[in-house]
Amino acid sequence: MQGKSVQVKPGTRNHKGFFIDEAPYTLVNINPAGWAVICIDDAICHFVDPDDLEAFNEA
Repeated sequence: MQGKSVQVKPGTRNHKGFFIDEAPYTLVNINPAGWAVICIDDAICHFVDPDDLEAFNEA
């Protein structure tokens, strides 16, 4: 799933416990600690639980 467009499930929190926006993200990788690294662009990235990701299907 790396490098794929994904979206987060409603109520997803990042590694600091803050809710993140439900928006399309790019899955960068899953780090050794088990967090999925997702980014909206080059400046905005989040660490989230990989179980909170869904494939993003553009309609």
